[in-house]
Amino acid sequence: MDPVPQSHAPAPSALRRTPVQQRSAERLARILDTCAELLDETGYEQLSTRAVAARAGVPIGSVYRFFDNKRAMVAALAHRNLDRYAERIAAHLDATAEPDPHAAIDGVLDEFIAMKRTVPGFALVDFGVPATEETGEDPNALVAERICDLLAAHLGRPADETLRRKVRVGVETADTLVRLAFRTAPDGDSAVIDETRQLLHAYLAPSLS
Repeated sequence: MDPVPQSHAPAPSALRRTPVQQRSAERLARILDTCAELLDETGYEQLSTRAVAARAGVPIGSVYRFFDNKRAMVAALAHRNLDRYAERIAAHLDATAEPDPHAAIDGVLDEFIAMKRTVPGFALVDFGVPATEETGEDPNALVAERICDLLAAHLGRPADETLRRKVRVGVETADTLVRLAFRTAPDGDSAVIDETRQLLHAYLAPSLS
């Protein structure tokens, strides 16, 4: 698949400073990895920049070199999650022999569920800071824009306003239902996930054809 034209606005950076050298990039990755691990262990409210620095084995000043506060650190993790989710969808679509709306929808949903099950911190912070924190961002809008561009490029159709609206509604619906599935069962209730899949097929597939 050719590179996707990015018509969406990029997510605002949560970083105070973008790493230039490989050593700095590796340190930033270690900080975010540790942040994700501690989110699973302690939750968002108990998370602290000092605890992340101690677990990651970096000076607290290194954390503040990149982030103003805990919220900015978690926001950066959420942005990284979105980038990785988009990469996983693109790889899934690339592996599909023929463009197929139903298979494309399956890929979008399955990669989201796989990340919920396997990626540290993702169950609590997927693409946005927990709702207790006011960030001014709309994570689902960012997700929908990325998905819309990927699907449109894969299926060879324009990412027009109708498709963007349909994908946005699909994202909001899937987000709510997948959260329900994971509240019902630790690995996601398979019956609720199946209902989500059927709903997305019925609603989105005609718009993707």
